[in-house]
Amino acid sequence: MRTSTARRALLVAAMSASALAAAVPTTVQGSSVKQDEGLEAARQAYETSDYGKAAQLLLDAAAKNPQNGEIQLLLAKTYYETQQHDAAIASAEKAVALEPQNSVFHEWLGRTYGEKAEHAGMFSGMSLAKKTRKEFETAVRLDEHNFSARQALIEFDCSAPGIVGGGEDKARPNIAKLAEMDVAEGHYAAGNCRRQKKDFAEADAEFTKAIDSRPKSINLIYDIGDYAVKHNEPERLMAVADEGERVAPSDSRGKYYRGVALVMKRERAGEAERLLREYLQRAPIRNTFPHPRDAHEWLGRLYEDQGRTQSAIDEYEAALRADPKSKSAREALKRLRK
Repeated sequence: MRTSTARRALLVAAMSASALAAAVPTTVQGSSVKQDEGLEAARQAYETSDYGKAAQLLLDAAAKNPQNGEIQLLLAKTYYETQQHDAAIASAEKAVALEPQNSVFHEWLGRTYGEKAEHAGMFSGMSLAKKTRKEFETAVRLDEHNFSARQALIEFDCSAPGIVGGGEDKARPNIAKLAEMDVAEGHYAAGNCRRQKKDFAEADAEFTKAIDSRPKSINLIYDIGDYAVKHNEPERLMAVADEGERVAPSDSRGKYYRGVALVMKRERAGEAERLLREYLQRAPIRNTFPHPRDAHEWLGRLYEDQGRTQSAIDEYEAALRADPKSKSAREALKRLRK
C-alpha cells in the first residue's frame, strides 16, 4: 500500500524518465539499473519468505541509496517477520525520518513498537504501547483513508487500558467514521472491538455483516477466518474462503480456510487434504498467514478422524518440527501414542 506522497513521487519519476535517460551518463544508468534489480530481488526474497536473503539485499540497497524510505520500510517488515524487534523499529524509524508525512510508514512504526511491547517488561512495555498508539493516530491523521491504520488504532483502543492511552470511548468515533467511508470496514471494526471485549455474540453478528458487505481488504477477510477457526464455525469459514477467493484468487489462504472447514464438517476428506497440502506448498511464512504448523495439525486431525493413526502422528510430528513450542501438537502425539 502506498500513500499519496509515494504516489506523487512515482508520478514525478515517470514523467521525467525520458529526460533522465538522455541526460544521465551510461555508467550512472547502469548503477541505477543494478540498484533497481537489487531491490526487486529483495522484494522477491521477502515474498518467498527468504528473509535472511531479503535483509542482506536490502542492507546493500540502503547503503547505496540511504534516502530511500521504501527500502527501510521493507527492511522493517523483514525484521518484523523474523521477530528482530529492535532492528525492525530502527528501520521503521529511519523510514519515518525520511518521509515524516507518509501515513504507511507511521503505521508500520506503530506495528513494530506494538510487537516489541508484547515481549517487553511492564514499564518498557507501557512506554512502547503509548508510542504504538501515537504512531497509529499519526498515520490516520495523515491519511484518513488508510483503513488498516485506523483498524489498528481501533483495536488498540478496544484492547488497551486507559493507562497507556486506550479506551473503548476513543474507539467509537473511529468506528463510526470508518463505517461512513466503507461499510464492510465499519462492521469489521465493530466486530473486532467486541471480540476484544469477549462479547462474541455481537462479534459474530458484526463479522457476518462485514462478509455480507463484500469487503475489499484480503487481510480483513482472512482475519475473520482466524476468528472462525478459533470458534469452530465451518460455515463462516466457507463464506470467508468464497470472499477471499473473489478478492484475491491467487492468495493461498482461501485453500487453507476451505480445507479447515471441510475437516471441521468431516466432509470431502480428499478435497480437504488436497487443499491443505497445496497451502503448505504455496503459502509464505508470514505474520498474516496461518503458520505451516496449523496446516499440519489440521491434516493430523483429518487423519485421526479417518482412523489413520500413523499418518496423523506423522503430521503432528511435522507440526512440531515447524513449531517446537506447539502445545496442541505435543498433546495430540501424547494421546495417539498411548
